Amino acid sequence: MTILVAYTSIEGQTRKIAEHIAAQVEKAGERAALFNVASMAEYALERPDAAILCAPIHAGRYPAPFVDFVEREKDWLASVPNAFVSVSLFIRSDDAAEREEALHFPDALMAQSGWMPGAVHHAAGALRFTEYDFFKRWMMKRMAEREGAPTDVGHDHEFTDWAALDAFTVDFVSNAKS
Repeated sequence: MTILVAYTSIEGQTRKIAEHIAAQVEKAGERAALFNVASMAEYALERPDAAILCAPIHAGRYPAPFVDFVEREKDWLASVPNAFVSVSLFIRSDDAAEREEALHFPDALMAQSGWMPGAVHHAAGALRFTEYDFFKRWMMKRMAEREGAPTDVGHDHEFTDWAALDAFTVDFVSNAKS
């Protein structure tokens, strides 16, 4: 079985998550086809047997290349086992309202595109202080202070729960094979 792991990434954490998923798919004995939808290239495969799509949420939206890909491929996605990994910092918030908001980010994507993923996993992203420009670093540090998150701007801080992501991936691969 070939599983497409398609993603787009803004700051690199979603790419890291997609690469991790692809490694877990191959560890389970299946073939993973890792594909960055923002590359604008076509994936050079016959249609894969299943798909896991990954995208970050920034300012309440998924990146346009990802939305375009989903809209273009929604009929094929509906014909195979598929899942979506939504990446955001809100999902790790101490504020219940922010976590609830993060749980509903995929709803707008589904309403806009018509795609209904078979499963959704919410993964926490990362604060990449060392990669931000001055203004973004200042803004993200203020937000992190408000959330009680790490504020050491000399280091990046990753919040992805890799064990939960592994469990999601193993479950998806098992269900896709049956």
